[in-house]
Amino acid sequence: MAEAAIREATYADPEAVPAHLVAEIIDGRLETQSSLPPRHGAAATALMGELGPAFGRPQGRPGNWMFCWRPEFHFGSQVVVPDMAGWQNGRMLAELDAAFIETPPDWVCEVLSPPTARLDRGPKHRIYAEAGVGHLWLLDPADGVLEAFAPTDGQWLLLGTVQRGEAVSLPPFDAVSFPLDDLFAFDDPAAPNSPET
Repeated sequence: MAEAAIREATYADPEAVPAHLVAEIIDGRLETQSSLPPRHGAAATALMGELGPAFGRPQGRPGNWMFCWRPEFHFGSQVVVPDMAGWQNGRMLAELDAAFIETPPDWVCEVLSPPTARLDRGPKHRIYAEAGVGHLWLLDPADGVLEAFAPTDGQWLLLGTVQRGEAVSLPPFDAVSFPLDDLFAFDDPAAPNSPET
């Protein structure tokens, strides 16, 4: 018996997803996820708290970056929504009022969680490289690890890995350093549910 053909998702599919879910089209399949768990959301907020004041607008700061939370990108048929993205020197200003963005960002950060790690380390990793994203960071709050990548010949080259107890000084934000542990300030190492126990 022949297998039924799998229908490729169209943009009507993510548009029909309830607003409390993040919807993406990855390699023709509709993928949905809920909001970041509190530990992951707090780490993402802390990271933006470190980068925004040091690198964000206005002029005169290192790099003059503009950051967005969960922007929707359309890269050909792929529809992806990273946790954070940034553009340097106003490269994205023409799309500020658009429903989605087609200009690849200079930096993307995905906050890994059990439901999203499969996509973030798998197909989205490849999609970002193919689209010409400038840098990719993967932040894993559960393991206390931050990885930074840069594109080389359409593939990602691991530039560095920072673990708990170390300082973050990774491209494209290596002009300023901060302790990785500051992203996990809500963790109490002595608490029974902390990652270290």
